Amino acid sequence: MTRRPVVIGATVLALAAAVAASAAVGSVTLPLGDVVAAVLGARESEAHLIVAELRLPRTAAGLVAGVCLAVSGVLLQGATRNPLASPSMLGISAGAGFAVVVSMVVLELPAVHAVWAAFLGGALGFGVALLLASSGRDGLSPVRLALSGAIVSTLLASWTTAVLTLNEFAAEEVRNWLAGSLAGRDVDAMVPLLPLVALALVAAWALARPMDALSLGDEAAVGLGQRPARVRLAAAIAALVLAGVAVATAGPIAFVGLAVPHIARILVGGDHRALLAASLLLGPTVLLAADVLGRIVARPGEVQAGVITALIGAPVLVRMVMKQRIAL
Repeated sequence: MTRRPVVIGATVLALAAAVAASAAVGSVTLPLGDVVAAVLGARESEAHLIVAELRLPRTAAGLVAGVCLAVSGVLLQGATRNPLASPSMLGISAGAGFAVVVSMVVLELPAVHAVWAAFLGGALGFGVALLLASSGRDGLSPVRLALSGAIVSTLLASWTTAVLTLNEFAAEEVRNWLAGSLAGRDVDAMVPLLPLVALALVAAWALARPMDALSLGDEAAVGLGQRPARVRLAAAIAALVLAGVAVATAGPIAFVGLAVPHIARILVGGDHRALLAASLLLGPTVLLAADVLGRIVARPGEVQAGVITALIGAPVLVRMVMKQRIAL
């Protein structure tokens, strides 16, 4: 118990360092003093243009998307009692991405509708993965759910590629967004989503104690006065809202929602309130660090944050499967 405040304090410092690096590092690296002066100083300076117009919006996008992905992963893993559950592993991110591409490229709807398309597509992707995993005599299991999510995600990703291939004039911004990029994000487009994020986070906090009971098993949860089906439904809705906002903000970024809750669990234990607090801080830290790393390794260009998180997250997934000794 005494370790948790130290861990939370350390993650706050790590997040502050990631935010500072996100504002300072890029094709033109600026000292922190120049970053502060650019934010507070003359608006006509080149440093102000770089920091205020280019880097702070992508930093804000990283904060929003990182928080949403990490908390969504905690909710999905807690509700399904599946260590492999995450928005990217259960078809939510792929479904949201496919729906957003259809709405923007095929239906040519305004970008403001992207978040609602993401919710609908994410819900459909998750629903199909659950239906597929529940079919057959063996019923639902963690590995069947993970495999079903991977199948649905692969199918939807191929459909997304087909839509973009058939629409060669699709905006480069859409293609860049699909790779999971924080570049070029519009702060004004994110503001209307913040109340949804706040409501989902409040719901997640309220579900922490019921999910603690759920982690003991359904019978124990019922004995403690909880209704497992209602808890799972509420957690799934909150997770879908957060995943939809994350995809609409930064594209389908993989592994943050899977790996961050496990890292937080190692640091603070399985209590869901501590887990949510640590994940809420670690999610944006990991995403912003990946974004900064992508700017460093390919200067003067950059590698999208989604590519970096996938490169880092794949070994984490392999280690988890080996550690859990899950029979395929």
